[in-house]
Amino acid sequence: MEYNPLKIEKKWQKFWAENRSFEPQEDYSKKKKYILSMFPFPSGRLHMGHVRNYSIGDAFARYYRQQNYNVLHPIGWDSFGMPAENAAIKNGAHPKKWTYDNIDYMRKELATLGLSFSKEREFATSDELYTKFEQGFIIDMFEKGLLYRKQGFLNWCPHDMTVLANEQVVDGCCWRCDTQVVQKEMFQYYLKISDYTDELLDDLSKLEKGWPKQVLTMQENWIGKSNGLEFDLKFDKQSQEKLNNKFQSFSVFTTRPDTIYGVTYSALAPEHEIVSYMLENNLLDDETANAIKAMKNANAIDRQKEKSGVALNISVVHPLSGKSIPVWVANFVLMDYGSGAVMAVPAHDDRDYDFANKYGLQITPVIKPFEGEADEGSAFTEVGELFNSERFDGLRSDDAKRAVIEHFETEKIGKRVINFRLKDWGVSRQRYWGAPIPFVHCNDCGIVSEKKENLPIALPDDIEITGEGNPLESHPTWKYCSCPKCGKEAIRETDTMDTFVQSSWYFLRYTASQATQQDKAFDAKEVAYWMGVDHYIGGIEHAILHLLYARFFTKVMRDLGYIDIDEPFDKLLTQGMVLKDGSKMSKSKGNTIDPDALIEKYGADTARLFILFAAPPTQELEWNDSAVEGAFRFLKRFHDRASNVLTCKEMPKIKHASLNKQEKFARKKVYEALKRAHDVYEERYTFNTMIAGVMEAMNALNEQSNTEVWTEGYWVLLGILEPIAPHLCWELSERYFTCKNLSPVSVKEEVFVVDSITLGVAVNGKRRAEIEVGVNDDKESIIAQAKEAIAKWIEGKEIVKEILVPKKLVNIVIKG
Repeated sequence: MEYNPLKIEKKWQKFWAENRSFEPQEDYSKKKKYILSMFPFPSGRLHMGHVRNYSIGDAFARYYRQQNYNVLHPIGWDSFGMPAENAAIKNGAHPKKWTYDNIDYMRKELATLGLSFSKEREFATSDELYTKFEQGFIIDMFEKGLLYRKQGFLNWCPHDMTVLANEQVVDGCCWRCDTQVVQKEMFQYYLKISDYTDELLDDLSKLEKGWPKQVLTMQENWIGKSNGLEFDLKFDKQSQEKLNNKFQSFSVFTTRPDTIYGVTYSALAPEHEIVSYMLENNLLDDETANAIKAMKNANAIDRQKEKSGVALNISVVHPLSGKSIPVWVANFVLMDYGSGAVMAVPAHDDRDYDFANKYGLQITPVIKPFEGEADEGSAFTEVGELFNSERFDGLRSDDAKRAVIEHFETEKIGKRVINFRLKDWGVSRQRYWGAPIPFVHCNDCGIVSEKKENLPIALPDDIEITGEGNPLESHPTWKYCSCPKCGKEAIRETDTMDTFVQSSWYFLRYTASQATQQDKAFDAKEVAYWMGVDHYIGGIEHAILHLLYARFFTKVMRDLGYIDIDEPFDKLLTQGMVLKDGSKMSKSKGNTIDPDALIEKYGADTARLFILFAAPPTQELEWNDSAVEGAFRFLKRFHDRASNVLTCKEMPKIKHASLNKQEKFARKKVYEALKRAHDVYEERYTFNTMIAGVMEAMNALNEQSNTEVWTEGYWVLLGILEPIAPHLCWELSERYFTCKNLSPVSVKEEVFVVDSITLGVAVNGKRRAEIEVGVNDDKESIIAQAKEAIAKWIEGKEIVKEILVPKKLVNIVIKG
């Protein structure tokens, strides 16, 4: 029969849909596997990155079903977000219609790949039911003190007209549209992730066996725990008077207390309250004031590049030496780290050194190398010996850190503190297409949570999106409401939530059975059975944002009493990008591959086989048209070779000892491929080596003609290939083995038992031949076989010695 992939694939996709083939069972006594690929944003069409991600996840899901696990393998849609609003502006379409039309189209595309997703647990995060439960969580967090509102300087994208979290600013630009981000002062809701910094950091150790080290390191660095000294720098009398006696001092934090005697200036963030006071009260000249305002408007990333600053012409007193220290404003000092003020030690900090050189500030070294001299043309930042440091002279710099902190604490002029880089998560977004934040502003009651029985607070459909401001703010009726507490007129919150809120708990929602879905976000017993996710598959670009937030949300859900787990994802696989011509596929580069066209030409099984065979999943994959052709040819050959097998209902029982050499070798290669498959799914994830093993086994089967060996080998190889090329494997299983999908096969260890070995045969130490002998053959028979193999070299010669090196060599020594 001709291999017709499209006909075969449509047949089995229809069968799987009609028979609910991939719905998880609600039998919680069974062993389980939860396989999850990061859900897509419904952008309109699948790309090859989607194909790779979901092919990997589907291979895991199908493999574990073969092993009789109860498998949860869901799909959904990360459907809120700015791109929908941008598309609405561009195309004149409503974001809701644009989003759900895209979901319908992409759902059909996913179906053509034969992905074994649960259909009954599918949802979009813009569904009102999802919003209802999420708003309930937000209310719980607010009441528990884990969510609050405050005013501050925020990252603002002028193009998308919304606030961005620090993590969403990439090289000073918006992570979505690449517009230069600016600073804007406004009110914002924050989730108190800072309450969980220690636990988020400590629990990384629980993930060491299942997560890539690179991701763990990225999270550890982002959380950024640092130990140090906090103390006050007091203004001198003249500076206090200049500040109208409004301020006596300001607090600084340092991780280098050993350099305390090297402090030659101090720097404040442009947003520091002292700086704001001087601006508001005209205590600075116009040039200085304008320079500070320019710094404030720059985003945090740009402020770390080109160092700049201005002197405030005020001074503080060194806490130990009593020397006068000038106070500057510097663009590299940020309000969201420490107190927004730093002590500067240019002799021992590269950033401080560059700044001091630029503005001609004093540089005082206080640490020197143990041997040799420090380079006066740069900062010395290594461990060394203190000098110019009074009582601390001669101490190693690492010992001096402890000594200086102890001295400050003894004198009650400072204290040991721990700081974190990670700051509270700002979740307000000034846009329409997002989950409304469920609060009301009342003149009498302040900020009030909506009553849970009134949830969801749904978005109005009758809006006009112009690209200017938040449509909810200008809606004629939607925001006007009654206070849930006092009943008076009130205004509904018009900010919507950061879409990372939705993706921080979607994996919990998937655990909800149909019986649970309408009444609860998820059920504690179902969560306890399914969580954590056994294999989570997605891109490395989510290492900080999504994965950190998801870990945080899981811990919050635990503390709110909803669940009883600490970490959501047991194993994480970060797949590499799909490249073409050496760069990431993108429409702007004109190097994209349309998955629909690929499937139409070759079939989904070919697309899946190529994407898993071309490179290990964690590495980048370079697109190769000829390799796609090769994948198709292999599947066609695999289909055609089925004519060699017997039609049967069970695998043939073969007596291995009775087989010839080629037959034994073929069986060995088949079961080597099976062993490799188990190893790949459990440990290595190198699908390319597993597929290569199947190809080697096929070649070995081709070298022999035993029909039973062919049939057994084909049966096993169908099982190995089914997670990769499921349509063809189900078709051949039905056609030849009268079953829809093959039950798991155990590795037959008999095929690896060696009953013969190959020995080299040498004459006077020079290798002349090889012989195959039985492992139990005696020396006499081996020597006889060896002589026969080298007869032409020893004919008529006198044999001096016959040497057998067990399992290696026979050497015949002759005269002459």
